[in-house]
Amino acid sequence: MTTPSLPSQPPRLPAGGFTARRLISIDDLSDAEIAYSLDLAEYYAGFLNRSEPAPQRLAGRTQINLFFEDSTRTNLSFDLAGKKLGADVVNVPVSASSIHKGESLVDTAQTLAAMGADIMIVRAKEEGLHERLDKLLSCVVVNGGAGALEHPTQALLDAATIRSQFGRIEGLTVAICGDVKHSRVAGSDARLFTRLGATVRFVGPAGLMPDNDQFTDIERCKNLKDGLKGADIVMGLRMQFERMESGGKDAAQGYFEAFGLTHETMKLASPGAFVMHPGPMNRGVEIDSALADDPERSLILRQVFYGAATRMACLDALVGAP
Repeated sequence: MTTPSLPSQPPRLPAGGFTARRLISIDDLSDAEIAYSLDLAEYYAGFLNRSEPAPQRLAGRTQINLFFEDSTRTNLSFDLAGKKLGADVVNVPVSASSIHKGESLVDTAQTLAAMGADIMIVRAKEEGLHERLDKLLSCVVVNGGAGALEHPTQALLDAATIRSQFGRIEGLTVAICGDVKHSRVAGSDARLFTRLGATVRFVGPAGLMPDNDQFTDIERCKNLKDGLKGADIVMGLRMQFERMESGGKDAAQGYFEAFGLTHETMKLASPGAFVMHPGPMNRGVEIDSALADDPERSLILRQVFYGAATRMACLDALVGAP
């Protein structure tokens, strides 16, 4: 893929250094650390774009990917990111682990950490697990996805993708559309984009919106006409059927007709607006294939590209060589 000109020199560390020693929430990072992480992601994107070997900043470090939930993009991009930086990467086959013999998630993580982990990427349905592990483990804990709460590295890669196209995030309008209620991506994106100076809207049916006491500062729109007006980025979300109550798939009935993202509905957004989606996509449910695959309007594959670069940046910032 082609991307804008990318830096060949690493960015300067923030004044006082990069002090975060976990990445469970986007709020674990200061504004300066967020800016540094995005600059570092652009730096590593240059190596990927040029097919050049990256500095072995994690040589001698051990990275464990512990995914208690199925994942393709996040798991593989963390695996690739660690290996590109020279780490010893261990992907734990949870389907064949002692969890199926009754071992708790915490015991499994503690056992693995005791083998000499420097950093552990954990993905789980259980909310609050990452905070517990952060208190118990001596290694750095990174949230690879937590219930319906947060997915901080996805938010960072989404921000890096937007910045690669627009050169900024401040002043842009981002419409996050679909199953906001069950989406950890929506939560982290909304927190990060707002901090970076964007206007964020949630767009979708009332039943798929967060509770009224959550995200009280973000506008909610019940139709695409209002929600996409003036939007520079339209972020589609996957229907999280596995997190919905019994009969949740009924939410898909008529959804595409009312909220489906197509070339036609994108006309409601700003001229030249782009569509994004964290994947995996339910084609024909939340987004039309023609739009998703249109290189002139879609940044979805660029999100995948920046997934590896951004996670390289996060790994380096958290445990890279001094």
